[in-house]
Amino acid sequence: MVPDDVARLVADVFEAAGTLRRLGETTARAEGLTQARWQVLSVVSEQPVTVARAARRLGVSRQNVQRVANDLTALRLAAYVPNPDHRSSPLLTLTPRGEEALTRVTERAAALHHALFATLPEEEIRATRASLRRLLDETDGREGTRGKR
Repeated sequence: MVPDDVARLVADVFEAAGTLRRLGETTARAEGLTQARWQVLSVVSEQPVTVARAARRLGVSRQNVQRVANDLTALRLAAYVPNPDHRSSPLLTLTPRGEEALTRVTERAAALHHALFATLPEEEIRATRASLRRLLDETDGREGTRGKR
């Protein structure tokens, strides 16, 4: 591969990420959320987790997730519950209202994604994803990437 091709691929990945992030923000806004709130709801939907654990999963600062978690609890979309393993670090969990919000935004996003990718052959989507996963595996553990995924 020509070095310019690599630089162009990196630029395309950043452009795609930015475009998808903006679409995600629009999708979340349509359901009264922000993308950050959506992401935190999604992380805690699997099981209650500490704010620190949610931050590690999302690859962002604990302080950022703490702010979002506090917003979610104020909106009654999430709640803090006691952590049996650590008294001073409660677990964040979804409320029924949060589960409904997450379901709505996830369904809206799925419909948008299906529409966006409807013209691409499934084999091409799978091949692109496989290439991206290999790239992520290659970068895993490199300086500045450890713990981000």
